[in-house]
Amino acid sequence: MSHQEQEGRIRVGISCGDTNGVGLEVIIKTFFDSRMHQVCTPVIYASNKMVSLHRKHLNLNDFQYLTVKNSSEVILRKTNVINCWEEDVHVEFGQVNADGGKYALLSLQHAVADLKDKKIDVLVTAPINKSNIQSDQFRFNGHTEYLAEEFNSPDYLMFLVSENLKVAVVSGHIPVKDVAATLTIEKITKKIKLINASLKRDFGIRKPKIAVLGLNPHAGDDGLIGKEEKDIIIPAVKKCFDENIFVYGPYSADGFFGSGTHRKFDAVLAMYHDQGLVPFKALNFSSGVNFTAGLPIVRTSPDHGTAYDIAGKGEANEDSFREAIYTAIDILAKREEYDTINAKPLAFSKQTSDR
Repeated sequence: MSHQEQEGRIRVGISCGDTNGVGLEVIIKTFFDSRMHQVCTPVIYASNKMVSLHRKHLNLNDFQYLTVKNSSEVILRKTNVINCWEEDVHVEFGQVNADGGKYALLSLQHAVADLKDKKIDVLVTAPINKSNIQSDQFRFNGHTEYLAEEFNSPDYLMFLVSENLKVAVVSGHIPVKDVAATLTIEKITKKIKLINASLKRDFGIRKPKIAVLGLNPHAGDDGLIGKEEKDIIIPAVKKCFDENIFVYGPYSADGFFGSGTHRKFDAVLAMYHDQGLVPFKALNFSSGVNFTAGLPIVRTSPDHGTAYDIAGKGEANEDSFREAIYTAIDILAKREEYDTINAKPLAFSKQTSDR
């Protein structure tokens, strides 16, 4: 298939997120520009009434979309909306309520079902509220953990990515007081291997170079400020290095980013959420993307939350959401290229030997 024929054919499934947040606003703003249809075919899981309500409230009445009954009716190179519910939903912009979580989950469930059936090619998720979405059907700390279970992937990675920086974390959405107790040589080793594999398959980097941060100030200062570096992190780094992974550390987090050392690496592994995400968002807030590595499917999201403080005001910036679309498409292409190359090593070697 030629490049022209491929244009717009990638079906990007989009869950709408919390209906009281900025999810639908950044979705509408992203596809307000019809040139995006040359890149992909968006499939929004929400309802015609919900999209229409947001469009009118935000005074984006020129935004065009088609309502389709299911994914088999999707029209290529158009913005499609699938009705995941029929009832009217009262939207309270900026408010945390049960409806915001209920309909975010309905949207997500429909999108995941279609992703499993290969009716969409990738999934991009708009932000949810991790408290009001909790129910008998959703008892997870976020999208990442939910999708890991749905796709039977116990080894997964929250990977914040941009063009110039990629950051993963060992421990995700857990209290800081529990971080040290969760660290093990095995866990860090798994995360390093996941990063290495993702950089190769998802980003096309042949020989990735990975940095690992310490847990404690000054990376433990040779045991004076904590033993985790000597007892857990260094052995994990050494184990992976001995298995031919180019991984180095542990580095003191403040000096590592402050001196610009992060620019010398393809990815960074932080020990806990804020250690990695604070510098990442400081450097890439409008262009960063959250990618869940280790899943058999491609899922990305913008690197911001529901932004209740500006919801419904028309102030939300769609740049990160647009980047999440681009990143999902790029990763899908890189995976297909990598899998094609690595699926035929014998055929390639035979052709070479016959010459």
